[in-house]
Order: sequence, then C-alpha cells, then structure tokens
Amino acid sequence: MSKIQSYVENTLQPKLQGDGGWVEFVSCENNELTLVFRGECSKCLILHRCVSWIEEQIKKDLKLTVKVIPVRKKPYFQDV
Repeated sequence: MSKIQSYVENTLQPKLQGDGGWVEFVSCENNELTLVFRGECSKCLILHRCVSWIEEQIKKDLKLTVKVIPVRKKPYFQDV
C-alpha cells in the first residue's frame, strides 16, 4: 500500500464518514490522485471545496502536491 493510499484510507476517509460521506482511493499517477466519492459526497453541491481541502491536507501532511480527480458514485445500495 502506498503512502498516499494509506493516508486517504486511514486519515481522510474517517473524517468524511463523520458527515455521511465515503472516499475510496483508485490511483495516483503523474501527481493526479483519482478518488471515488460515495454516500453524501456523491451528491454534494460543494464537492470542489472538499477536493481543495484534500489537496491541501496532502500537501501539508505528506509534502506532496497532487491534483485530485473526483469521481462521483451513487451510494452502495443504488450501484446495482
């Protein structure tokens, strides 16, 4: 597991779960971090603010500059 994947799953994900959201790591290539947003995040009107916050947190905590590519997904029970 990469350092950035671990950070997303163990640090960022619990914070978003507190608001009913969910984020999943997909990939990180060429400084582009692709994340899937589910739950409340999938329909959030201000997701761009959260994406900016995630980029800032990664820069602050991991000293990495990434561009987050958000992918919205319906809640699990609606995926089928």
